[in-house]
Amino acid sequence: MSIRPTVAIIGAGFSGLLTALHLTADPEGPIVRLIERSGSFGRGAAYATANPDHLLNVRVANMSAFPDDPEHFTRWLARHEGWSAHGGFVTRGVYGDYLQDLLKDAVERSAAGRLLLEGDEVVDVSRAGATWKVRLGMGREIESAAVVLALGVLRPAPPAVAGPYVLASPRYVADPWSPKAVFDEDVEEVLLLGTGLTMIDAAVSLWRPGRRFWALSRRGLVPRPHAPVGSRPEIEAPRGSPISILRNIRRASPDGRWRDAIDDLRPHVRTVWQGWSGAERASFLRHLRPWWDVHRHRLAPSVARRVAMLMRGRELVVRAGEVTSLTPGREGVEVLWRPRGAKLTRRLWVGAVVNCAGLLGDLDQTSEPLLRHLLSRGLIRPDPSRLGADVDAGSRLIGTGGGAQAGLYAVGPLTRGAFWEITSVPDIRTQAADVAQAILRGLKLGSAAA
Repeated sequence: MSIRPTVAIIGAGFSGLLTALHLTADPEGPIVRLIERSGSFGRGAAYATANPDHLLNVRVANMSAFPDDPEHFTRWLARHEGWSAHGGFVTRGVYGDYLQDLLKDAVERSAAGRLLLEGDEVVDVSRAGATWKVRLGMGREIESAAVVLALGVLRPAPPAVAGPYVLASPRYVADPWSPKAVFDEDVEEVLLLGTGLTMIDAAVSLWRPGRRFWALSRRGLVPRPHAPVGSRPEIEAPRGSPISILRNIRRASPDGRWRDAIDDLRPHVRTVWQGWSGAERASFLRHLRPWWDVHRHRLAPSVARRVAMLMRGRELVVRAGEVTSLTPGREGVEVLWRPRGAKLTRRLWVGAVVNCAGLLGDLDQTSEPLLRHLLSRGLIRPDPSRLGADVDAGSRLIGTGGGAQAGLYAVGPLTRGAFWEITSVPDIRTQAADVAQAILRGLKLGSAAA
């Protein structure tokens, strides 16, 4: 009897779980070791929340885990009770339950020993001849024919103006998704660094009567709300520079129907991104990215209404500008900030500061020990746009020598530099399926290099 090879998947959130499910679906496939340092398998940070105000940002109809079975999630909902939809959006906790069920079914249906859940942290990955050696925090080593990095969203870098005393203070929250992201109930003024989706989640989670949030970013842009699905305008396959494509979207979205135009563009986004030169990508990231983000990654209507109420009552105040200094004091943190376009700074005293800057892109700033080790060995490198790790068209990681690493893959937000739109379920589910199929083909050929 032949011995099955092993595939190690590092990270058991949505990206890692879906890759594991596709690998174990092949009865002749490998042993899959799904490794997660938090000990919670399947939910990840995004779907571990139990807050009823944390809704999905994509409608139920487009949240199936499987690209070839678009109604899978809606059928699952029909078989389960205790959930409710808000204009076609369910809570992230419900979606986490769905993912947990998928994991449970996979474990039960797989042959004994095919899908192994490892509650440990991967501290290093290194070459071992034609295979890979995965070292765990508890000291064990796993020999793997292929390794998949499914690390999810990396913790944002600390603000450059925050000194060590601020970063070490209990008044500073580095990760709003951490269970430790709490502070005293009597904190009345809170600074949220960033105005995107992470800021919205933090404000909803940390809101208390009498508490005010000050949200600050360079442009002060807030995510727009979803609208009821309507007829879509006809939009030609996009091509050209970022500015020309923006003009096409504007022409295709009269009468405020920009949502339809953005959604119509979505199937073409990867092709557009990969067709741009490095200079065009840089131009988009510098000038248009903030506008794209708030129009593309939208809020469920009920969440948008809640945010509008907070803003009308000045419980959430959004400003455009930059923080110039953060100084801890006995009564809180002194914030000096400069409004956009102004020369003079303003002063604000807050009881807590929460880093809501969103995705970390530049790997040179990461504090993840595993990524630091891989960088130091030259097994991975930052992508040219500094959005994550460099990968080829098949999601294989590229080292400092410029060649793709056979058997070393990445899925999810870490690959944004190659694919751009790779942070939500509809995009990641396709990538996870493709990576799993590439691994299976490679193993059947006697190599994981496919």
